[in-house]
Amino acid sequence: MSINDLPVLSALRTKMQWHQERQRVLSENVSNSDTPNFRPRDLIEPKFDRTGAVAGSMGPLALTRTSASHMTPAGAASGFDQNRNAGFETRPAGNAVNLEEEMMKAASNQMDYAAATSLYSKSLHLLKTAIGKG
Repeated sequence: MSINDLPVLSALRTKMQWHQERQRVLSENVSNSDTPNFRPRDLIEPKFDRTGAVAGSMGPLALTRTSASHMTPAGAASGFDQNRNAGFETRPAGNAVNLEEEMMKAASNQMDYAAATSLYSKSLHLLKTAIGKG
């Protein structure tokens, strides 16, 4: 087993990749703050089980009907909106980006990413010390 295959390191890498992707999505929201009819998006945080593997599904995603000829699943919700605050501050042009909220999310995401990278590097240092190479 490689040192990179340890479950805790794998979980930290997954968490860091999620933060990187979330930063991309949040910056896309900010860059489209003046685009008419743009709705902000966000990612659902991954959940890990005791072994460090991603547990369960990433969220309640319903099937999307892309054509009128497709059948709608029985009992499925017709909507797909994960953002419960959408429409709270929608401008007349249809844009629902709240810059203050997006900047707070970006700052929080950056702090969580820094914490994950710190844990990752400290875990590697601890392992190197344990095998006598640190």
